[in-house]
Amino acid sequence: MNRYLKGIFLYIFVFSASVALAQQKAQETDSLHNDSIHVTESILIRQQQQGHLDSLLKLQIQEELKGVVGNQAKTEELRARLIAINKADSVRRLQQKKKIDELKKDNKGYPVVLLNDTLFNVFVRVGSFKAKDRAESISKKIETLYQDPFFKADSLKVLQNEESVDIIYNKELVVMSISDLDALWFDKTPLIVATEYLNTIKSQIVLKKKENSVINWVKKIAIALAIILGLTLLISIVNKLFKKGENYFEIKNQQLFEFLTSKQIKIFSPDQIKSFILKAYNTVRILVVILIIYLSLPLLFSIFPQTKNLTGQLIQWILTPLFTSLNAIVGFLPNLITIIVIYFIFKYAIKALRYFVVEISRGNIQISGFHQDWANPTFNILKVVLYAFMLVIIWPYLPGSDSAAFQGVSVFLGILISLGSSSAITNMVAGLVITYMRPFKIGDRVKIGEHVGDVVEKTMLVTRIKTIKNEDITVPNSAVLSGSTINYSANCNKEASPGLIVHTTITIGYDVPWKTLYEVLIKAALKTDLVEQTPSPFVLQTGLEDFYVAYQINAYTKHASKQALIYSSLHQNIQDACNEAGIEIMSPHYRAARDGSTTTIPESYLPKDYQAPPFNVKIQGQGKTD
Repeated sequence: MNRYLKGIFLYIFVFSASVALAQQKAQETDSLHNDSIHVTESILIRQQQQGHLDSLLKLQIQEELKGVVGNQAKTEELRARLIAINKADSVRRLQQKKKIDELKKDNKGYPVVLLNDTLFNVFVRVGSFKAKDRAESISKKIETLYQDPFFKADSLKVLQNEESVDIIYNKELVVMSISDLDALWFDKTPLIVATEYLNTIKSQIVLKKKENSVINWVKKIAIALAIILGLTLLISIVNKLFKKGENYFEIKNQQLFEFLTSKQIKIFSPDQIKSFILKAYNTVRILVVILIIYLSLPLLFSIFPQTKNLTGQLIQWILTPLFTSLNAIVGFLPNLITIIVIYFIFKYAIKALRYFVVEISRGNIQISGFHQDWANPTFNILKVVLYAFMLVIIWPYLPGSDSAAFQGVSVFLGILISLGSSSAITNMVAGLVITYMRPFKIGDRVKIGEHVGDVVEKTMLVTRIKTIKNEDITVPNSAVLSGSTINYSANCNKEASPGLIVHTTITIGYDVPWKTLYEVLIKAALKTDLVEQTPSPFVLQTGLEDFYVAYQINAYTKHASKQALIYSSLHQNIQDACNEAGIEIMSPHYRAARDGSTTTIPESYLPKDYQAPPFNVKIQGQGKTD
């Protein structure tokens, strides 16, 4: 858990640092951009000042030309200077035009506003007065004119100076100044630009005063009340229509949903379906009412000047996402067609592969060294690989796949999956290895670790077995691979194999001939159900202990899953066979004193005149007595 948290915190730290660096870089870029604009504007101002100096110089030269009539050399000199000045002025204007075009690409205008309405934009600065500051100053002065109760539109006039053209009010208040740089921006003369600005300011102030008169306010309030009344009526009609639909569902509930019952098995009860549909129905009703109210707000806000700007914003909040989504969908169509084509190519490739897999699993197609039970697991692996390859090909065509946010989320999910799925991946790899090792198959009787049972399921992660006591045990594939597995059924299903050997051990005293016991044990094994008659059972002596011999009876069977019954029946038959032969299964134990006791050697190995030795008793002081 700590490792996962460390990984998540590390990712968050790296992501935050990347965002901070990106923001710092953006700020540095903006600063450099603003500095570049400032430098360009300064160059334009200096060029414009040089243009004024050249104009004055041209006037001076023209005056001098009038005074040197008859002096050919002086006249030629002055004319050459005029030509040079005109040529320099033409070059300067071309340079100014080029720089203005460069500014238009990046420089944004700052609006001059009156009551939240934009009158025009200011794009360039004048001296040290930035465009933004100019726009704010002009807006405040126009606002002052609007607030003046004695405002006269005719008092606004244009005054042309040597360096600029001013718009003044009552010969005192300079509303704004239009420089040659402003005129160059629009490729017009300063006087024409000033006249256009003057007409705009006049008309907007007069219009705003008219709109905000008492009579207009009364009309606007009346229109707003009418809109609210109509909106209330429309919402009431919508609610009544939805109520009728709800009553219809209430009446037709049983008839409408009978198709969802099949053979007396109900998928959903009519009451559950009714409850779900009514909730969805009421949700739709609420959304419709909200949409009606939202669409009526732009109409209501457009009545009043103070809220008129909100009209466009409200409409844009709906139309912008809508058009953006539509444009994105239309733009995505070529990629979508590409994705569909790629999907169908892989889909039919997998179908063709499935055909060969089915034929191999049925035995119709045989590949040397490739087992039939490998067909489906191999197909599943190839299918995953093909789908993964398809996703890799499709990925660049997905919308937003190249965005930083999309890539960041992908990396974050990859970290989480890699941290949290190590055990699962280990089990999956072990599952693949087990599949191709083929240590067992479904239905085999196996012993995995301490658990014995029949394999009922094999998955990529676990193996499930059912014990002889009907217990379901789930074993992780990694545990199966790391431990030993005994398959009791492996040789039972092969025709060439004699089967599984079941065996048990009994201990009998040395007084019983081993040949006799062999016959008894083999007879008992042959009488046991589910034991193969051929090959015949056989006996092994596994130990010569102090008091008895250990005999192991071995028998073949083809029924590995019924070992418990076979062993039980075998033990019963061994008891019966030994009892019939007069052999005690109970193992004898002997004391160290042997005189007077019969030997444990079988009778067939003793001489015919064999007699048990007598007991010898010695009385101290009297000698030996028999």
